[in-house]
Amino acid sequence: MIRVLIADDQHLVRMGLRMLCDSATDVTVVGEAADGHRAVALAARLAPDVVLMDLRMPGLDGAAATERIVAARPDARVLALTTFGDDDHLYPALAAGARGFLLKSAPPEELLDALRRASAGGTPFSQEVLGRLVERAVRARTDPQALPDLTPREREVLVLVAAGLSNQEVAARLHVGVTTVKTHVAALLAKTGCPNRIRLAVFAVRAGLAPG
Repeated sequence: MIRVLIADDQHLVRMGLRMLCDSATDVTVVGEAADGHRAVALAARLAPDVVLMDLRMPGLDGAAATERIVAARPDARVLALTTFGDDDHLYPALAAGARGFLLKSAPPEELLDALRRASAGGTPFSQEVLGRLVERAVRARTDPQALPDLTPREREVLVLVAAGLSNQEVAARLHVGVTTVKTHVAALLAKTGCPNRIRLAVFAVRAGLAPG
């Protein structure tokens, strides 16, 4: 039996996901959370096999909640639920440790299959989401001048990384935690397609965000 925790701020969505899970003989819902903080607390107490995590939630969003859940349980399997075109939340969730991504508009059988694959250690991705990730990575590799959609904070981190600052130094400069900086760096690597910090610094120079 696959034990599932549902985290979504919309009651109707949670109810629909519960009904879908209840329709399967090998899936059971052990808890529901309407925000990220509650999801983290329930994941720690219930130790579900899979967490269905909405990426847009009040208080603590899905990416931040995923990061805390995975930090407490490295083997936790978080399956992120997203909407088409919500790229701003994909990379932070990926960097935070999400094991897969699924569109909320996915057919019921696809969601149940994704739950089973995630529980078995797989990394299920909706083809639409995977296509967007690959498209951006390819675009960054083929055109080093192409600047992906970066958040203001990611731009700040990129400039400081290009200046040669360590994660600890970046954290001190921006008055944030080291874990937060690591999350931003991982998101930058994923968005730009760069394999390491050195290439990331080169990318920043070529993009005109940092001096040569």
